[in-house]
Amino acid sequence: MTTHTIGEFKARFSDILEEVRRGAVVGVRYGQGKKPVAFLVPPERAPVVAPRKLGLLKGKAGFRLKRGFKMTDAELLGL
Repeated sequence: MTTHTIGEFKARFSDILEEVRRGAVVGVRYGQGKKPVAFLVPPERAPVVAPRKLGLLKGKAGFRLKRGFKMTDAELLGL
């Protein structure tokens, strides 16, 4: 595994992505303490995240909309 500071990462972004594409794990360090803040891994090495279960609050919480309530998709998405 190689690690890079933010400056190195920005300057060599394309090269680093190529390393990751070939299977390398790359760390990114930040700040005066050069602490790791991120790791780039190839997709096949990324941890599998279980899908989130929907409906956890079923029967515990709810909501109602007033009659005639309207909202556009853009408003819903905050655009």
